[in-house]
Amino acid sequence: MAEAHQAVGFQFTVRPDGVELKLSQEVIKNIYLSGLTVWKKKAIQFKYLVKMFSGRRPLLYSFQASLPRLPVPRVDDTIRRYLESVRPLLDKEQYSQMETLANDFKESKASQLQRYLILKSWWATNYVSDWWEEFIYLRGRGPIMVNSNFYIMDLLYITPTHRQAARAGNIVHAMLQYRRKLERGEHAPLRALGTVPMCSTQMERMFNTTRIPGIETDVVQHLSDRKHLIVYHKGRFFQVWLYTGGRHLLPSELEMQFQRILNDTTEPQPGELKLAALTAGNRVPWAQARIKHFSHGVNKTSLDAIESAAFFLTLDDESQGYDGVKKNSLDSYAKSLLHGKCYDRWFDKSFTLISYPNGKMGVNVEHSWADAPIVGHMWEYVLATDCFHLCYSEEGHCKGDANRGLPFPTRLQWQISKECQDVIEASYLSAKKIADDVDFHGHLFTEFGKGLIKKCRTSPDAFIQLALQLAQFRDQGVFCLTYESSMTRMFRDGRTETVRSCTSEAVAFVRAMEDVSATNAQRLSLFQKAAEKHQNMYRLAMTGSGIDRHLFCLYIVSKYLGADSPFLNKVLSEPWRLSTSQTPQQQLNLVDINKFPKYVGAGGGFGPVADDGYGVSYIIVGENLITFHISSKFSSPNTDSYRFGQNIQRAMIDIQTLFTLEHDKKTPDCLQLQNGKKHI
Repeated sequence: MAEAHQAVGFQFTVRPDGVELKLSQEVIKNIYLSGLTVWKKKAIQFKYLVKMFSGRRPLLYSFQASLPRLPVPRVDDTIRRYLESVRPLLDKEQYSQMETLANDFKESKASQLQRYLILKSWWATNYVSDWWEEFIYLRGRGPIMVNSNFYIMDLLYITPTHRQAARAGNIVHAMLQYRRKLERGEHAPLRALGTVPMCSTQMERMFNTTRIPGIETDVVQHLSDRKHLIVYHKGRFFQVWLYTGGRHLLPSELEMQFQRILNDTTEPQPGELKLAALTAGNRVPWAQARIKHFSHGVNKTSLDAIESAAFFLTLDDESQGYDGVKKNSLDSYAKSLLHGKCYDRWFDKSFTLISYPNGKMGVNVEHSWADAPIVGHMWEYVLATDCFHLCYSEEGHCKGDANRGLPFPTRLQWQISKECQDVIEASYLSAKKIADDVDFHGHLFTEFGKGLIKKCRTSPDAFIQLALQLAQFRDQGVFCLTYESSMTRMFRDGRTETVRSCTSEAVAFVRAMEDVSATNAQRLSLFQKAAEKHQNMYRLAMTGSGIDRHLFCLYIVSKYLGADSPFLNKVLSEPWRLSTSQTPQQQLNLVDINKFPKYVGAGGGFGPVADDGYGVSYIIVGENLITFHISSKFSSPNTDSYRFGQNIQRAMIDIQTLFTLEHDKKTPDCLQLQNGKKHI
């Protein structure tokens, strides 16, 4: 998702004094520390292994020790696949130059750099993930709002209650239930395709976690069980305790506490209103302000309360959500979740839960600690628990009685100087400039969905990726380097890998679609070849034979060794003008969406990756709906998110038409009657 933005042109500095021997020692030290972190994680997980043998039902970490290590691909294979991936994007001269750079690298520095990666893969359980977190996320000095954080929406069609405090009460209580099961390791193990075990370590830092700003690099602070929540409402910060008498607050008690906050009419203290803008702007000013203005007194006490909270909740004052009658409602909803007012979300928390006056909810997620499927797993559990287990009274309140004697939420206290207020305002203005530039469009594709695509004997993901290539070419008139996020969680501590979707086969298919002389049979044949190629690349990425993470790690080692590589510098600076990601759904299968078709999520999205490109997140919702979240920048004269959505719509239908027009040969398989009409 948003990782593609951070993965372009990043830089870092290694400052050991002396010669290559010292530099080599720096690499060895870094590799050693990577392994040390792994062993600490193993010690934490040992208690779960003890539980595993005490019962028959497998627990969350039951298969963790059996997961294989991520293999280090051969340099020759990676370079071959890389050159193949850029072939359709370069002319003969450009490709020849890149081929020369690649061969020079292979014959000079590659073997030395590769040896260090192999050494790291023996010592650490994953040769990529800790460097990926550090250099792609934590060392970035630019704003994380829009550029890194992502969002997840509520149910698309259903709002179980329109009472803001009640909905927040149920959702927060469901999150506490999820957290308790997570801390006890009681969630079922994650499995790909329902059978292959997947790594669960990212889930460990879901709660009680904050990204702490630093001058050169941030750190992720994760604490043990936290017993309070911080709530932001109309410029005020409140602390709410989540336990009473050794138990969680009931949904009705949480509703009562949140309603007390909504009823509070006190004014923000000086500097309090926009304080969270510090987390939305550049990291260095925030780190400096934190040291100077928040390291002592009431400011430190209040900041500690925020950073040590289970998570952060915003009680928003403007209604959002999808409204089929209201134009652009999904666009406004997405922008609210992605950046809000730039000062009403604590962008450093592992996630900010956002509650709207009409009962809608959503989540803004800090990206360094985990990827979207991890948060999606929690969100599925929470929404299902909210709607089908906790439920609401006829008046829309949380069920059950509340202890009216609970102490009121307490206001956090601040003494924010004029100097600090100036820093806050500067951060706010820089963040607002970024937010105002986000051109977002939410597009609901309802012509057909997964059901019809599968009857055409095609992978739904490959179908959509090829539609995106066709839409991109129609929108821009050129092909571009395309990023699709794939997971590597079948390996220990795995995160993501890149699938380079703009292949030679995809280009040939798109050109045939735009060639009026091409026959339907020719187009269909080229589509099938391109889809097969895409599926093969996706399999390679998932099984540790991708391109980009290997090259990224070779680049990191080259920087530690001071061994400059023109080839790696070139590769790591290439812009991803089309960045895409599929949001998984039904990871838990808690809701039968065939029986309850309105209880479907709207998915989530992320900000634009390139100044002149598009970010596209999509979710395949059941059999008959695909939701696209499209972002770009208003400042780019060549992009338009709504226009791109229309190009996706047309591309999807045009590809489906290939199957229905093939002289009726595949009509029984592919022609479907939907919404009372034939789609041809």
